[in-house]
Amino acid sequence: MRIFAISDLHLSVNNPKPMDIFGPTWQGYLDKIFSDWNAKVMDDDLVLLCGDFSWAMTLEQAMPDFQMLESLPGRKVLIRGNHDYWWKSISSLRNSLPKGFYAIQNDAIKFENVVLCGTRGWSVPERGNSLKEEDQKIYDREVIRLNLTLEAGSKIRQDGDYLICMMHYPPLNFTRDDNEMSELFKKFNVSAVVYGHLHGKNKLETQFNKDNIPYFLTSCDMVSNKLVQIL
Repeated sequence: MRIFAISDLHLSVNNPKPMDIFGPTWQGYLDKIFSDWNAKVMDDDLVLLCGDFSWAMTLEQAMPDFQMLESLPGRKVLIRGNHDYWWKSISSLRNSLPKGFYAIQNDAIKFENVVLCGTRGWSVPERGNSLKEEDQKIYDREVIRLNLTLEAGSKIRQDGDYLICMMHYPPLNFTRDDNEMSELFKKFNVSAVVYGHLHGKNKLETQFNKDNIPYFLTSCDMVSNKLVQIL
C-alpha cells in the first residue's frame, strides 16, 4: 500500500466554475490530474484529499463530483476545506459517500499500518503579527480540534504504525516558526503532515522537514497537477 495526496480540486460538475481564470496552470488541470492518478495509483493505495474538494453548496449537489472520482483507483480520504460548504454533518456525509471514500473530522481512521487523522485548521500568526480577535478564536478552536484528532489517532496507533495528519490550512507560517500546532505534531510523534489551501504564481516549497517531521503542500496547482507520494 502506498500513500498519495493532492488537494484543492475545486470540482463543479453541476455548477461549472472554470478554474482557468486563475491562470494557465488551471487549464485542463483535471485531465492532467486524472491521467497522473491512473498512471500511479493501485486499488489498495490511499489518496489523501486535503480539502476544497467541491464548489457545491449542498451534499446533494456535490454527489456528481464524488461520482467523477469514483472510478479512479485507490481509497480516497477527505477532510474539509474552507470552500467545502456542502460539508455539514459528518454522519450524514459518511452515510452518503460512495464506496471507497472516507471522511475524517477531528477523529482518526486506520488502514493497515497507517493511521490518518485531520482537521481543517486556520490561518496561523505570522512572525511579528498577531491574529485579529475573531481569527484568534477560530485558531484556538482548531488547536483544540487538532489535539482531539491526534489523540484519536494515538489511541488506535500501534508500534510501527505511521501517523499522518491531514489539514487544509498550512499549520505553519511562512517563516515556519513554532506554534501550538507544530508542538502537537512533536508531542504525538507525527510521521508526516499533509495540507493544501495555498495557491498562487509564486512557486512555494512543497516538501520540507521541521523537527524531523516531513511536511507536504499538495494544492494541485502547486504540484503541477500531479499526485504527491507521501512517505
